[in-house]
Amino acid sequence: MNSEIDCVGLFCPIPVIKAKIAYKNIKSHETVTIVTDHSCTQQGILEAFKNYNCRIEVEDEGGIWYIKITKL
Repeated sequence: MNSEIDCVGLFCPIPVIKAKIAYKNIKSHETVTIVTDHSCTQQGILEAFKNYNCRIEVEDEGGIWYIKITKL
């Protein structure tokens, strides 16, 4: 099941923690999307997931970032 987590207005490490919890609950080829308005969240997630078997894609839509984490 793909899911989207609204982290707009939340500061690190809260979005990273929410992403890790959601990631544990998805299956292979499913995606968790973190929606945030803080650019530092992108770096925090990239660092936190660097040893995970996943693909991360980031889309910037005018100050709102969509960070898609797909379990491989």
